[in-house]
Amino acid sequence: MVSKRKMFEKPIGMRDTLPDLYRRKREARTRISNVIESFGYDFLETPTLEFYDTVGKASAILDQQLFKLMDRDGNTLVLRPDMTAPIARLATSSLYTGGYPLRLSYDTNVFRAQQREGGRPAEFEQVGVELIGDGTASADAEVITLMITSLKAAGLTNFTIALGHIGYVNALFREILGNEERTKQIRRFLYEKNYVGYRQHVKSLPLSTIDKNRLLTLLRLRGEGDVLRTAIELVQDEKAIQSIQELKQLWSALEANSVTEFVKIDFNLIPHMSYYTGILFEGYSPLVGYPICGGGRYNQLLEKFDRPADATGFAIRLDYLLEALDDTNSLKMECVLFSSERRKEAIRFAEELRKKDKQVVLQDIAGVKDVDAFTEKFIETTFFIGKPGREVNL
Repeated sequence: MVSKRKMFEKPIGMRDTLPDLYRRKREARTRISNVIESFGYDFLETPTLEFYDTVGKASAILDQQLFKLMDRDGNTLVLRPDMTAPIARLATSSLYTGGYPLRLSYDTNVFRAQQREGGRPAEFEQVGVELIGDGTASADAEVITLMITSLKAAGLTNFTIALGHIGYVNALFREILGNEERTKQIRRFLYEKNYVGYRQHVKSLPLSTIDKNRLLTLLRLRGEGDVLRTAIELVQDEKAIQSIQELKQLWSALEANSVTEFVKIDFNLIPHMSYYTGILFEGYSPLVGYPICGGGRYNQLLEKFDRPADATGFAIRLDYLLEALDDTNSLKMECVLFSSERRKEAIRFAEELRKKDKQVVLQDIAGVKDVDAFTEKFIETTFFIGKPGREVNL
């Protein structure tokens, strides 16, 4: 017998998707998928379960967030925590030859364990793409343009894409701070977007006034493409200068794609995935307090599967996107209520409506206790067949 405590509960972080939300999610998914396919990307699927020693370790998700289990042979498995690592595994083993770029896409659920729910789901749906084998700025511009076009197709109009480069930030910190441990410590403030803590930490460091000002100026490196001119004045490191050149090339490509109105440079952007090596980006909406999408370049991940290749991609969180859309309207449907003696007429009438691409509920009046409450559910039209005073003329 099921205990009363667990009868209606769900595991931490797991959610039910109710009908209205499911319909909205399906519509957004369809619109985004159509755009992705129009750009020449092929959808694929990977297993829900992967080996911990391969995909689990390559995913860059914290170990405590992985759902782990054992198979009968004693191997540790994980529920896929993201899709970039599984696609890297698949591409290097079966698809990528190095002769030409691969354009792959996916729409699937991923799993990340939560110690306490705190509003964060442990299972959520992502739609995304991976462009493998192309290291050019044109490839980065393509995936960013595709992400922007997908958001617009889903109905989002008010959003901003923050564009940064992890290579620049790391080079600047190493140049001033001298070692990885100190770099990691200060980078954490930016990752958590704790800018007050960042300023206090910089002021406490045993550095010259000039170097402190360089670190504080980093916080102001946000805005249009002209921010790049200020950025180059802060560094002498060749890798940092190269990062700025890559951003300049990308900005020019984004201008050619006519999407820079949605893009802002942000050198304070720090990724939560450790495999990003260069360009990175996140999408924000004023209605949601966390990124609804993001991605970047990960040129070293495929090396872990013994076939090095440049790669870039993005993922859209469908649950966060729906929050940003703030569209709470129920799906409009038709409803045909009928009395049992008029069943055949009602069925024919419903079939004619469906031929016109209408969604139709066919309901026997005898099965409804409160007709008025039931018909309020169907926003479009309710047709009565066999109910005196409210009958439709067929």
